[in-house]
Amino acid sequence: MADSRRPGLGRNVYALAAVSFLTDVSSEMIYPLLPIFLTTVLGANASFIGAIEGAAETTAALLKLASGWLSDRMRARKPLVVVGYAIASAMRPLVAIAQSAMQVLIIRVSDRVGRGIRNPPRDALIAESVDASIRGRAFGFHRAADHAGGVVGPLIAFGVLTWHWAELRTVFWLAAIPGVLSVLVVIFGVKEIPRAMTASREGPDLTQPLGGQFWRVMLVIFLFTLGNSTDAFLLLRAHQLGVPVALAPILWAALHVVKSLSSTPGGALSDRIGRRPTLIAGWLLYAAVYVGFAVAATAWQAWALFAVYGIYFGLTEGSERALIADLVGVERRGTAFGWYNLAIGLGALPASILFGYVWDHVGAPSAFVMGAGFAVAASLGMMLVRKSS
Repeated sequence: MADSRRPGLGRNVYALAAVSFLTDVSSEMIYPLLPIFLTTVLGANASFIGAIEGAAETTAALLKLASGWLSDRMRARKPLVVVGYAIASAMRPLVAIAQSAMQVLIIRVSDRVGRGIRNPPRDALIAESVDASIRGRAFGFHRAADHAGGVVGPLIAFGVLTWHWAELRTVFWLAAIPGVLSVLVVIFGVKEIPRAMTASREGPDLTQPLGGQFWRVMLVIFLFTLGNSTDAFLLLRAHQLGVPVALAPILWAALHVVKSLSSTPGGALSDRIGRRPTLIAGWLLYAAVYVGFAVAATAWQAWALFAVYGIYFGLTEGSERALIADLVGVERRGTAFGWYNLAIGLGALPASILFGYVWDHVGAPSAFVMGAGFAVAASLGMMLVRKSS
């Protein structure tokens, strides 16, 4: 395996980056408009939006564990990646025909089924396609392409709506086009990485082989996730602060510009100074941004906070995935990414529901301060894990 790796990023990383770019173009044509669509057209409140996003992420997380484990037991990870992207691309545009918030819930959960199937084997493929010395850069580059799609998607939606080429529901239908293209790229552009069948065929031993250090890191990541509610609340907060509905896609695109520009340097930074210091810096920045949202009073402050928020993603997304790959061997890597995504998904549902509840009953500033508190606690936890390693 080691002999087949090249020092460069290679075909798989570039192909999977292109797939993520197209997928995000599709999803981000819809996502920044969804909270406003739910509240103004379908009459949902903040608590129900939290329930929708939390349920979708939790469903995906449970499937990610199963998909990651299954990809370890198979000789091929690519089929699961193809199936996952195909399901998501088929379900996502159906928001266009939704007549109730409950229907949106069903569609979002179905969309996340595809994500749950594809992500762990995809991340394992990325880790196995490059040398360990550039693993952070590889994951950072992949996330940069993903976020670049998050720039293009909202801009397309903004252009279509601003120039009155189509109504809101038609924008959702148009999102099917890049989704189909992403499936074609993963089918024809991604190559399987040959490996031995080292996983046991007797049963799913999902815990023992991963090690105590892996589980300590998972516990800290789960703690952070409890305060990391859906970004739909950030869009609602920006609307509260005076950002017009028509500019929501532009605000979302601006966030993704910063995400895209910072992801590759952030991942490469973790290659140089270590995964944990990079993660801690990102989480503390997250806490500062959430405190900022709590005290913000004007629209320009929302724009500034969204820009800084993008740097948090650059510091953490590639670093987290590279850390997971560092902690386990190739024979358990799919399972490890499954557990990683499960921790995030299981935290997503209570995080979003709790955040929405505090927002509705105490106020938005209190909800953001709560999220910041979880991030600080997780940063301290990661410091302790580092000292004990």
